[in-house]
Amino acid sequence: EVQLVESGGGLVQPGGSLRLSCAASGFTFSNYRMSWVRQAPGKGLEWVSSINSGGRSTSYTDSVKGRFTISRDNAKNTLYLQMNSLKPEDTAVYYCANSGARGQGTLVTVSS
Repeated sequence: EVQLVESGGGLVQPGGSLRLSCAASGFTFSNYRMSWVRQAPGKGLEWVSSINSGGRSTSYTDSVKGRFTISRDNAKNTLYLQMNSLKPEDTAVYYCANSGARGQGTLVTVSS
């Protein structure tokens, strides 16, 4: 059974930082491109970032470029999202996902 378990969310002030983690199991993590997506209150799912299976190729939505960094540790079956210079508009539930599954999400709230 594929499992994706996100952690690391919380309340942070504008300009602050958080690091999200996603522990993967039930599939060969190192073979899969992985992504982070988010859903802001009252809005649809938005793709945030992706990383290829080897971790050498990354991509980001324009609104987070230069502020967020996606990475992975294939030895630990873990995906990360380092979020810096957070803005109120980054408030959302963040999910990690592969091509066929998504975790339960972790809430990030950016507010003073």
